[in-house]
Amino acid sequence: MPEFSLNRVIVGRLRRGDDILAALAALARQHRIVTGWVQLLGAVERARLAFYDQAEQRYLDFQLDEPAEILAGTGNISRLRGEAEPFVHLHLTLGDAQGRAWGGHVLEGTQVFACEYAIWVLDGPALERAPDGETGLKLWPPA
Repeated sequence: MPEFSLNRVIVGRLRRGDDILAALAALARQHRIVTGWVQLLGAVERARLAFYDQAEQRYLDFQLDEPAEILAGTGNISRLRGEAEPFVHLHLTLGDAQGRAWGGHVLEGTQVFACEYAIWVLDGPALERAPDGETGLKLWPPA
């Protein structure tokens, strides 16, 4: 199992209207982040999320076309095998005006209302995601 040390923590705020995934990927490129951990809080104007159907081994996406609070946002930054660009893997739990919670894997099209972030930049080997035959997902290598 690879070990990492904390290099630095980057803290900031995304702009209203930003696509969360695109904005975080741009930050990763700008700060040359190879491996990192992401935490978010704030709100979205709309969200596009997905649930992974384990039996079918495919994502089922859905949209929340209304404002929602980011109750929890967590993810990581690594690479996809064979690609040089950073890959942001992010999950959100969102709360609506009635107190219901929605959550899942974040897809492009999730639009920021207000969003503060912290990115823990890690020093260590570059983690690469590769197709996993057992789950159908692109995962880090097993320990």
